[in-house]
Amino acid sequence: MTKGIFITIEGGEGSGKTTLIQRLSHVLQQKGWDVMTTREPGGIPIAEQIRTVILDPAHTVMDARTEALLYAASRRQHLVEKVLPALEQGVIVICDRFVDSSLAYQGHARGLGMDAVWEINRFAIQDIMPELTLFLDVSPEVGLSRINAAADREINRLDLERHSFHERVREGYRMLLKRFPERIVSVNADRLPDDVFEEALQVLMDRLNR
Repeated sequence: MTKGIFITIEGGEGSGKTTLIQRLSHVLQQKGWDVMTTREPGGIPIAEQIRTVILDPAHTVMDARTEALLYAASRRQHLVEKVLPALEQGVIVICDRFVDSSLAYQGHARGLGMDAVWEINRFAIQDIMPELTLFLDVSPEVGLSRINAAADREINRLDLERHSFHERVREGYRMLLKRFPERIVSVNADRLPDDVFEEALQVLMDRLNR
């Protein structure tokens, strides 16, 4: 049994996950919580190397199943090496993406099927799931425009996908919201960052105070 609290932030490209995680972590630390932030794919050296392979814009020929398996491998190593040890120490872990990303991106948007991708990831995570997932629901138009306007943001292979792909990603996340309403909470991320932060913080504090 874990002692900490596992929280994930999900959303399409340009939804503002990184900024939100930084702000939530800062507030929780000010309130006296022990917080660790991390990301997927990545967070540790092995997973960061897998991230480089997955997101390299030159790897456009990557097969969808290969992509799904690489994400699951990265997730497994990150989980056992970084996330679980922190949870055992009573830390609040806020992770940028987790298994829901694979279900939305590879399962739905790539057409592999959510159930098939879930089976791959169930082997990797051994039933470890977040206690709370904040889904930053952003329209592809808004999300991609933010990416194009951010000069310092890396442009990865997923950013280069067609608009229809990002629409399917959003659709996949909304399907997951209906499937796991007790865990996933949707936040309208088309709004200004301050508005998104205030709502997300309220949801998070309500869950922590339980």
